[in-house]
Amino acid sequence: MHNPITGTYKKIWDDWNIRGVMLFSLFLQIFLILFAPLRKGTSNKLIIMLIWSVYLLADWAANFAVGLISNSQGDATTTEESSTYLLSFWPPFLLLHLGGPDTITAFALEDNELWLRHALGLFFQVLAAAYVFLQALPRTKLAIPTLLVFVAGIIKYLERTRALYLASLDKFRDSMLKEPDPGPNYAKLMDDIASKKEANLPTTVIMIEEQSGKKSNTRRSLIGERDGLCLRDLQVVHYAYHFFDIFKGLIVDLIFSFHERNESRDFFINLTPEDALRVIEVELNFIYDALYSKVQVVHSRFGYSTRFISFASVVAALLIFHFKVNKSGFDEFDVGITYALFLGAIALDIVAFLMLCFSDWTFAALSTDSENGLKLKIKSGIAATIGRFLILKRPKWYICRQEKHNCEVLATPFLFRRWSGHISGHNLIRYCLKGSPTNFHQVKNCVYRVITKFIPGIIGGKDIHFIRYLTSCRVSQFLSFIYGKVIHLLGFIIQLVIDYSGLTDFVDEIRYLSHEPLTKPLWEFIFNELREKSNSADEPENAKKISSARGNWILESRDYHDKLLPYVTGVTFDESLLLWHIATELLYQTEEETTHEDGNNNYNNHRQFSKILSDYMLYLLVVQTTMISVEAGIGKIRFRDTCAEAKRLFRSKNLGANEEEEACEQILGVYTYVEPVKVKGDRSKSVLFDASMLAQVLNKMDDLEEGVKEDKWKLLSKIWVELLSYAACNCIPRTHAQEVNKGGELITFVWLLMAHFGLGEQFQINKGQGRTKLIIGK
Repeated sequence: MHNPITGTYKKIWDDWNIRGVMLFSLFLQIFLILFAPLRKGTSNKLIIMLIWSVYLLADWAANFAVGLISNSQGDATTTEESSTYLLSFWPPFLLLHLGGPDTITAFALEDNELWLRHALGLFFQVLAAAYVFLQALPRTKLAIPTLLVFVAGIIKYLERTRALYLASLDKFRDSMLKEPDPGPNYAKLMDDIASKKEANLPTTVIMIEEQSGKKSNTRRSLIGERDGLCLRDLQVVHYAYHFFDIFKGLIVDLIFSFHERNESRDFFINLTPEDALRVIEVELNFIYDALYSKVQVVHSRFGYSTRFISFASVVAALLIFHFKVNKSGFDEFDVGITYALFLGAIALDIVAFLMLCFSDWTFAALSTDSENGLKLKIKSGIAATIGRFLILKRPKWYICRQEKHNCEVLATPFLFRRWSGHISGHNLIRYCLKGSPTNFHQVKNCVYRVITKFIPGIIGGKDIHFIRYLTSCRVSQFLSFIYGKVIHLLGFIIQLVIDYSGLTDFVDEIRYLSHEPLTKPLWEFIFNELREKSNSADEPENAKKISSARGNWILESRDYHDKLLPYVTGVTFDESLLLWHIATELLYQTEEETTHEDGNNNYNNHRQFSKILSDYMLYLLVVQTTMISVEAGIGKIRFRDTCAEAKRLFRSKNLGANEEEEACEQILGVYTYVEPVKVKGDRSKSVLFDASMLAQVLNKMDDLEEGVKEDKWKLLSKIWVELLSYAACNCIPRTHAQEVNKGGELITFVWLLMAHFGLGEQFQINKGQGRTKLIIGK
């Protein structure tokens, strides 16, 4: 059989495979150190997939290059002898690349559990690099530079392996366990009591709780410094690190003392909603760094020392190579690649150092609470100097001016985001109609603002008469007709390919999901609702009861609760989500938005809150199934059955895309004299017409008394916050940690905020951190 790869192509491959892969590996390292941190600021699946692909390719390229160099040693047909010695100098650089940049050690939590595999990989990679080096050692002129780069490469690889080890859940949990506390010496105490009773001496046991002066001072400083004031940027980082150090145990299901609960609750209950958002943003950023980067390894005295040794070794190797090594026998292009590898390694270390200097961990380390004298002044000066950088990371609010929806939305620049700042949404009615998602607020990016400011004609300006003429002529109409048919045919073919390849769910997530920017009124509403519940949760029993409520806490205080409670307590959680989601959509689409002359727009605000949270909760149930894992299986079945029933109805009424209002009217128009379950039994899990009955019950609230109409949407928005908080508390904690590297989720913010408000079941230690003294007396 004829070989399709001719001698010319084979020679090109043999000459350039090692060189090309080395440069490709260096490029991947540069990409990762610059762009890997951006994944925590976006939920865009294409960007996340790109970073994931580069993450996997980086290890593959380094391993592949080591194999190619090893095979090339001693092969005179592949490389010239002088070039062979220079190629043997490159494997240590691949150890540097396998060590990876500081910004990403793991792409997912599961990668941390593979730390032992990385440790074994280090062993075998060092053996392979040593094998290449020893083959060329008798005649090489690069022994000392090679050994120096070897040292740097081993340090980098060990840093990554240790970072993975520390972030593995078992080690992460063990690192937060306190010293075992056996409590008072019970056996000795009982012996003392017995001896005194035998002597007929009156005996009383008194328990005195010890006071922890350090914690008390910390608590007073947390409350006193910010009381009545907005937090400064450095204060935000300091408090965020303080609470991160306490509450990071949430990820691994640790329990906390009521002393810690009271400290956190007293602090957050007096914060403004915006400051609370800022603190939680930074706190989640600490969690991201601890689990997915090298920061815990590097940000220590030992880490600083090893990083200095690594950097100094590479610089020393470069100086020896440049000034001491005779390069007359080497290929000039290979020498250029070697310099590129040196400069790339040094540049990566410098970038990593700058990122470390301006990281939140450095700002947290500059805390001056426990310092005094000259050291305090030096640290304060450094903090004031580089702390200005935190202004760039501060959440930016953009006034979105749209009809009936003018409000402040979160629009932090992409490069400085700590999370995506968006709330994803999935809508059952829109999905069944194959309609395009719409948003309440559109945040224009910087490029768009520049274009609209300086080139207004491009964006709907005045200089478009020629384009209007073309679109009105018959030739244009004919071309548009042909274009539409071609697009329709291509769309049909693409859909067949998508269905056949099993990518339907992935494409649907991109096609039908909405992405709403977080608005300041919505966050303030959620914060105030949870703060109000925290005020009612002084006792631990009340806190557990409130956190376990999924709508019933709100409804029990209403006169109309007996008609609505069955849709909350009488059904499973996934069924409740679908019922209230469809009912909210039916009411939203069939009721006109109003504008109040007195400027009070609370009615529209609660209507909007209900819509956004309703779509978000369905998104969690259907798309982010791991966030509601307890109900994921039956929830997906119930969603599919409900969609099937809705599509059947819409087909019979000839409804198409973007006709949500007509679709909702058709659903409400179906008479529900008999409950659906009595007709269908358990054959179908659809809740379409059960939700219609719920919507009709809610509509009747308007007829109860004057002014109750506004309360309908207020009640709905409160119920959705309660459903969201219930889902946040019952989500597996590690799932929250998994989402911080994909842009973050609003439910994670709610989960952490509830913990800070003392709502939940994780506070189970009755006494504070001080030990107790037992006194025996009269």
